[in-house]
Amino acid sequence: MATDTKPKARLPRGLVDRTGAELVATRAMLEKIRAVYELYGFEALETPAIEYTDALGKFLPDQDRPNEGVFSFQDDDDQWLSLRYDLTAPLARYVAEHFDALPKPYRSYRNGYVFRNEKPGPGRFRQFMQFDADTVGAPSVAADAEICMMAADTLDAVGIARGDYVIKINNRKVLDGVLEAIGLGGAENAGRRLTVLRAIDKLDKIGPAGVRDLLGAGRWENPEAKSGDFTKGAGLESAAIDRVIAFVEAGTGTAGLAKLDAVVGESEAGKAGLAELREIAALVAAAGYDDGRIVIDPSVVRGLEYYTGPVYEAELTFEVKDEKGRPVRFGSVAGGGRYDGLVARFRGEPVPATGFSIGVSRLLHALAHLGKMETLAEIGPVVVLVMDRDRAADYMAMVAKLRANGIRAEMYLGGSGMKAQMKYADKRNAPAVIIQGSNEKDAGEVQIKDLVEGARIAADIADHAEYRAARPAQFSVKEEEMVEAIRGVLERRAAPSLGLDD
Repeated sequence: MATDTKPKARLPRGLVDRTGAELVATRAMLEKIRAVYELYGFEALETPAIEYTDALGKFLPDQDRPNEGVFSFQDDDDQWLSLRYDLTAPLARYVAEHFDALPKPYRSYRNGYVFRNEKPGPGRFRQFMQFDADTVGAPSVAADAEICMMAADTLDAVGIARGDYVIKINNRKVLDGVLEAIGLGGAENAGRRLTVLRAIDKLDKIGPAGVRDLLGAGRWENPEAKSGDFTKGAGLESAAIDRVIAFVEAGTGTAGLAKLDAVVGESEAGKAGLAELREIAALVAAAGYDDGRIVIDPSVVRGLEYYTGPVYEAELTFEVKDEKGRPVRFGSVAGGGRYDGLVARFRGEPVPATGFSIGVSRLLHALAHLGKMETLAEIGPVVVLVMDRDRAADYMAMVAKLRANGIRAEMYLGGSGMKAQMKYADKRNAPAVIIQGSNEKDAGEVQIKDLVEGARIAADIADHAEYRAARPAQFSVKEEEMVEAIRGVLERRAAPSLGLDD
């Protein structure tokens, strides 16, 4: 029995193929984001997808192979390399390497794929795209305020209506002050502090009662029945839990800041964080962004440990349905904060930096939910049908003329007849086809079939004979009028298929 040696066509888990329609939608959105970043004076930077593992800071020295969520391998001189897991660590390496040559502050934006060696699941991929903007070398929280304003302008630009999003700002120094006040300062409490952070981060999903459980003994997946998985809590005393809950429920704006004064107590870090938040609030108000677009919100914590000051999230506030049909808020599509220690890993001295990252696929998904992309189908090329095989040169000349006039076009290059060619044009989402048989050639004409209008008319024609007689949306023009006629068809289809300009 012969052995089948053919490779099996299969996609690795956690990865996805992206086709023309999604790529066109993504490109349109990326250009709008890029335009806002450049309006703010940020310049483009591209770093490689591969970095030395120790530059990323993701390695375990007690194991043979680096782990902790990155894809790693060794080069020919036994150096460990890894696929980047975000766009911030490579920026820190780049700035440290070119520090003396760069203007300070250094303002850059980057977009590209990042990679996570984690177990994939619903909505969790091993490769996904981010679009970042960062300011390195600016110690003032004015840089943080500006980043938040730019985030708001970006969501405006891609089509998220005001009222459907909010940029929330907190400060890790304030949270550090609260943790110090309840006795969780110092390196020996790092594990419990992380548990507290994770508990607070789940506030939107499980509410204050759920967070209270996670700050105490722990929480069942189904609390009422005490069933399902059990998550061990931080083990805080009741008074400490009350203080953390008071922190996350302080509320937004200046009223919330006033409540936080009592929560942080005498902590110097906490007081410094509150002063920075008040300064950011004043800057935001001066620029006119305090109209609900940007708010101070102590519930924002951000999970990464390298944040050292202000942290922020862009949250979409409109409702969608979960897998059980229940209304839920869409949630975060971008986030970031101040990280004054990342570049310092390379230079041995503090280098202030702040920035944020947009989850590209998630933001695109949000636009689809809002009807900002009425269809993800890309407008395909005009297709010139091949009616006479010995006249390929004539058809190629038509295609060249259309392209020379800026019209996307192709000649059918398959071997099938007219019916199959029309099906091909439909699959290509062609706005129109051009038909020239021998009769049209002798008359110096072409037939143009508007496929979009034809489909609309045909939907109202039930009888096949009537359909053939009507030849919906098909008309003849002189060859020299072909370009203008096709332009007319395209103009009738001018309503943006991506809906990003609404």
